[in-house]
This record gives sequence, C-alpha cells and structure tokens, in this order.
Amino acid sequence: MKKVLMIAAENDAISGAKVGGMADVIRDLPPALASEDIIVDVAMPNYGYIAQTYNANNIGTVAVKFGANIEIVSVALMPRPRTSVDGNTYLNSQVYLFEHHLFNSEGNQVYCAGSNDRPFADDATKFALFNLAVAQAYIDGLIPEVDVMHMHDWHAGMLVMLRAFDPQYAMLKQCQCVFSIHNLALQGIRPIRDDVSSFAAWFPELTHLLTDEQKAHLSDPRYPNCVNPMKMGIELSDKVHLVSPTYAHEVLMASDHQNGFFGGEGLEASMLDKHNRGDIVGILNGCVYENDNSGVNDSGVNDSGVNDSDVNSAESELTTAKPDKKTANKSINQLLVKSQDTVIKWLGKTDSARSVDQITLARLQQWQMQQINQASSIDFLMTSVGRLTDQKVLLLRQPYPVEANSTGQSLLDAMLIELKRLKPQGVFMLLGSGYHVIAKEFQQVASRHSNFVFINGYDQQLSDELYQLGDLFVMPSSFEPCGISQLLAMKQGQVCIAHGVGGLRDTIKDQQTGWLFEGHNLAHQAEQFIQVLINALSLSNEQPEQYRQMEIAASQERFSWQQVAKQYRQQLYS
Repeated sequence: MKKVLMIAAENDAISGAKVGGMADVIRDLPPALASEDIIVDVAMPNYGYIAQTYNANNIGTVAVKFGANIEIVSVALMPRPRTSVDGNTYLNSQVYLFEHHLFNSEGNQVYCAGSNDRPFADDATKFALFNLAVAQAYIDGLIPEVDVMHMHDWHAGMLVMLRAFDPQYAMLKQCQCVFSIHNLALQGIRPIRDDVSSFAAWFPELTHLLTDEQKAHLSDPRYPNCVNPMKMGIELSDKVHLVSPTYAHEVLMASDHQNGFFGGEGLEASMLDKHNRGDIVGILNGCVYENDNSGVNDSGVNDSGVNDSDVNSAESELTTAKPDKKTANKSINQLLVKSQDTVIKWLGKTDSARSVDQITLARLQQWQMQQINQASSIDFLMTSVGRLTDQKVLLLRQPYPVEANSTGQSLLDAMLIELKRLKPQGVFMLLGSGYHVIAKEFQQVASRHSNFVFINGYDQQLSDELYQLGDLFVMPSSFEPCGISQLLAMKQGQVCIAHGVGGLRDTIKDQQTGWLFEGHNLAHQAEQFIQVLINALSLSNEQPEQYRQMEIAASQERFSWQQVAKQYRQQLYS
C-alpha cells in the first residue's frame, strides 16, 4: 500500500471549491488510485467555510515564522466526501484543511480578485503561507508520513522550494516529489523583494541563506527581479507531470502568441532540461463513465476494431441519451425553457437587468415561438460550454476574413453566417462566463445574428443538457492542456470541432469521432476552422447516416480514470 499526499488549491469533491480542471482531477483521481492500492489524502486551504460545512475535526495547530510574525494555522481533518468513479465508491482517503484569515476571500472564493498592477499578490501570499503550514504540519506529525508528495500547479510551488532549500524541512526529501502542471499560463509570479507580497517579505531568513545557484532556480527567466513558483515546481521536483502527452511536447517549445501558439510560456528551457533528464511524463486526464469499464485497452482508449454488437449496443445507448427526431422538438423546447429560467434566476439576484441577458431572453423567446410551429423548429444544435478567456475563445474573436477586418466581422460572425447558410434552422448556444470585454463582444454578435444564443453565466444542469442535446460541440481553444468539455460532449454522443492541440489532439480522432483543425498562425487557423465547419455541416446534410456513425464512435470512446490510475502508478509513483 502506497500513501500519497496531494497539495492543491481546488477540489470538486467539496462544494464551492472548483474553478478549473484541477478540481476535477482532485475529485476523481484519488478514488481511482485506491483501486491500485494507493491511498491519497489531500491538503488544501479551508477558505473560511469547508471545515464548518462538513463538520471536520480540529486536529491541532502549527506555528510558523512568516515574514516578521509567528502565524498560527489551524488544521482540521475530514473524510473525503463520497464520490463514485466508474461505478466504484472509495472512502478511505482524507482531506486536511488549513485555516488562517489570509486564506479567506470575499464570498469564500478559492482565488482573490486581484488587480492588474499587482497580479497574484493576495493569492501568492495566501499560498506561500499555506505551503509553509503544510510543510510544518508534516514535520510536526499532524500529517502522517507518506511515500509521495504530489503538488499541483504554481499554488504548491513554494512547498517544492522549501523541501529543496530550507534546512528546517529537509525531512520532506525522504518522500518522492511529483509536480503536476494543469495550466502553464498561470505561474504566480511575484517580486523577490520591495513588496509586502514578495519572497523576501515571506521568507526573510531563507532569502539570506540561499546561494546564487539556488536563487537561479527561483527567479523568473523573463523578470530577473521576480520569483516564479511554477518554475520552482518544475526544476526542484523529482518528476513533472503534464495532463496530456501532446501538451507535454508543446511546453518544450517557446510560445508565439502573435501566431497563435502557446507552448512553454517562458519556461521552455526548464521544461526541456527536465525532459532531457527523462523526468517529464504526459498522462491524459480521465472522464467518469457511470458503470462502464468496457472497451478499454491499456492506453485508456477503446480499441479501433468495432464489431456489429458493439455498434448496436452503442447506438442503443446513444438513442437513450439523445432523443430522436420524434421527441427532439419537445427536448429542445424544454432546453429553451430551462435556459430562460436560468437567466431569469440570475436576473433575480441583481438590481438591474443586463443588456446581455435581455438579448438572450429575446432570442430564446423567438426560437420558442418558432418551435411551436413544427415546420420551422430547430433542427440542428451547435453548442459550446466554457470560460470566456483568450485560452478558450481567442480564435473566435479574430477578424475574418482578414482582408475585410475594417468591417468589424469576427470569426464568430463568419461561423454563424455559415451555420445559417447550411442549416437555416440551426442554432448555436454558447454558455460561459469570464472576462467582461469578451462577454461584451459576444453580446454584440448575439444582437446581429438570430441563430446565436449567448448565455452569459454558468449553470451545471443547463451545461449537462447542452452536452446531451447538442449535435456539434465547438472547442477552438488556442491551447488545451487536457480539456474536459470535449470528453463530456463525446460521452453524450456529440461530435466536436476542436483545435488540434494538447489534450484535444489526444482525445479526438479526426473525421472519426470529430474534426480537428490546425494552422501556422491565427489567420490560417481561422480559415481551417471555417473549412472544417463547412465539411461537418455538409456531412450532416448530405450523409446523415455517416454523421450518425461518427456520433456513435464518439460515444464509444473511453478515457477511464482506472486506466489513468495505472499510468500514475507505473510512471509517476514507481
């Protein structure tokens, strides 16, 4: 039996502790690893509410020198909330919760809002103290000894540094150190000194003890007066894990944002050095498939050979999951009503109505009225669910075509024009929240195109229905370390159009379970996207049975957490 302690900022096994894909991993991976005789406990901040909500037991406190003060951090312990993975339930892991006022933000949010002039300032201080408290709790015996310490993203980079360089925590070197990167674009960079949120302010004594060689592992290669927690995790851990094989290759190359390539984000030299030592591992994240362990080979992907019984079984399951044309109108109408109710619920929490919500309600009402008339009902639903960030939708914001950019038309406009041409009764529904400037742009596009329903927010149930009822899922991410949306769409038999990067390339088989587009710059990517969209819509029109077979093939794909757990045991924890 091997014991692992995961240190993470997020955990979707706990209500309210999810922001991104890391939370899904911390939710689903520990129970899967239990089947490999690996017990995983998780250490995370309490964020001001978790211990109280889940009746965690206080097991003690740690006292740490942080800056000029001795800070007291409380530690609570609770059983991991019950979670099922692949039909199996595991209850033998625990969650350590660290409580301090610096860990709490307004509304019990995981991350602080921050400011443009001092990025990461509050969060970097929070996680620096959290890392120090975890190290001290381990030294004090509040956390029993483990075989592996598994740190996740920059939030745990300082703990890797303390293990390597602080004599007080040399005991941590007795266990293996694995560092997982979920998103290399976020690195937690802060000044070395001259700020209350700086390395010297947090660790004044250690700052004086470090040699020049040690300091080189801490400093950011682009900003020599700053420390980089992500770089610390990469250079000072035993193994670095990326959440897909393709992403593990992409991060070895320098980014070229102007031409639409996101790679090492300034840390490619560190990544390449680690790669040359044989210490970088790319393991794709998994997806939860209820009560289904069939069709999986050792790589976690279903075998390419499919017999007739498999196809019949898959088609039967897909028919159950997705309504046929006889019931499609009813289901689409229910989706429209659900969307309206969701937006109205959001409006009820505000003092004044947002223009974007008013446009959304107007479009939903228009389509609902047409839905009553069966002759003009929605016959093709294109969907997208995700954060409104440049990672996810930069491409949709590009001028298209480039030579006509003075018209103000974007790729999203062009996409909707093609949808209207090839699917006159088709609709694109996009559910997402994020940066205000992107929401404003999409709001304006929604006002120009009746076949675009932009729902500016997030609702889990509505998201689930979009995955289930959609005919074509759009995921044009500029980079995607792994991605979960495409897996959720495919599970429901919805084929995807996606950029051939990162985990998207590793999970979608071009022209078999979806379509991939590429391009050597943003303009070329936009051209390829439109061409692939035309091909997909034309196939649906001209060869609906072949399109149906692609939906079945997509629904058969399996990226099981059980197979992921085997790879962790063999490649990370051996």
